[in-house]
Amino acid sequence: MAVSTASAPGVARDGSRKKQSLAFIVGASSGGTLIEWYDFYLYGVLAGFFATHFFPGDMREGFLYSLGIFWTGFVVRPFGAIIFGHLGDLVGRKYTFMLTLGLMGLATFLVGCLPTYNQIGWTAPALLVACRVVQGLALGGQYGGAATYIAEHAPDGKRGLYTSWIQTTATLGIVTALLVIMAFRLGMGDQAFGDYGWRFPFMFSALLVFLSAYLRLKLGESPLFQALKDQGKSSTNPMRDTYTSARNWKLMALALFGFTAPEGVVWYTGQFYALAYMQTVLMIPYVTVYKVMIAALLLGAPFFVFWGWLSDKIGRRAIMSAGFLLAVLTYWPVFTWMGTFRDNPVMLTLLVWYMVILVTMVYGPIAAFLIELFPARVRYSSMSLPYHVGNGVFGGGVPFIATWLAGTFTGIPLIGLAYPMTIAAIGVVVSTFGLRGETHKVQIWDEVGGRPVPDKP
Repeated sequence: MAVSTASAPGVARDGSRKKQSLAFIVGASSGGTLIEWYDFYLYGVLAGFFATHFFPGDMREGFLYSLGIFWTGFVVRPFGAIIFGHLGDLVGRKYTFMLTLGLMGLATFLVGCLPTYNQIGWTAPALLVACRVVQGLALGGQYGGAATYIAEHAPDGKRGLYTSWIQTTATLGIVTALLVIMAFRLGMGDQAFGDYGWRFPFMFSALLVFLSAYLRLKLGESPLFQALKDQGKSSTNPMRDTYTSARNWKLMALALFGFTAPEGVVWYTGQFYALAYMQTVLMIPYVTVYKVMIAALLLGAPFFVFWGWLSDKIGRRAIMSAGFLLAVLTYWPVFTWMGTFRDNPVMLTLLVWYMVILVTMVYGPIAAFLIELFPARVRYSSMSLPYHVGNGVFGGGVPFIATWLAGTFTGIPLIGLAYPMTIAAIGVVVSTFGLRGETHKVQIWDEVGGRPVPDKP
């Protein structure tokens, strides 16, 4: 079936041509996603400050509570995936990721305005939890929309390459958070930053959100989704169609246990747990830790695109499964060497960089893989739920669970690694034996009769 060129990328519904290149589409979508990750991870980087200002008792107990609230934002992400996934498959991709961007920005700004425990008692952490819940719901809807939006613009055969750009945004969001925090902290001094300056990075996000919203407003709807609507093939009840299908549940379970949960624990171990371990266990000065993390993350970020490109050639599963296996085999010695070289920033950077490379292997191809696994009419809903359960519940729990294990079994300093290594091992088994063949040759435009050919200018 032929598809109207009015649905093509860069062509408006009335037939007028918009000047939107694929590079602009990827950049505007990814830029907004980077800011949302920046907003979300500010809390994780500043967890120690929230322990001081929002909880009574000694620092260690407060820090564990603070990590618990950090995890809360992840635990609610699947609910955001259900709600906004439904809207994205019903109303459209663009509308939904604009809505989630606004919610994330508002909740993050309010975190910077909250009164402390000394001012209002237990109401302070309750309000903090409420803000984290809104952040988690927003992020639960945002990622699936942005990833789907880019994938449904990208040509078959290059989907891994183009969606891998959005995969860089989570890591670059952490880098942005570290740079902004370090700038305020060094500029104000530790005392002033600890007293009130920690609020400014959260307030600063309002400007970033405004700029991102301006760019995203220039975007049109996903051409594939519009074609579905035009042909009457879109879902009238995405929640029902997604969650009452036994076949779809099997695919979501495969995605969760074979890919997104192990990908999530590798992501948070190689980046957030590494950061927390250097600061709270090895007691390395925060400036050194931030510099090590920023250098390793920036050096590793291009590999998201490399693995995404390579997955277009050889398949997604082979690369991700190899990353899971390497995590199982090497996490223990890598963290042991971090203790050995705690006074050597160059070696620390190389060790963290290696773990970031594992992150890029498992995270670079994941968006394209999930897009190809599910049909377009329920794609937003279907990919969002396993992604956010895997990353939110399993991955987001790494800092809290690993810290709890280390505090409970004090005779084994690296016992916290048992959790991510176990989940990664499950991923090796399920991804290897649970998926028949690769997905990178799937033609997602076949659902609407093929990709339209735009008119020549």
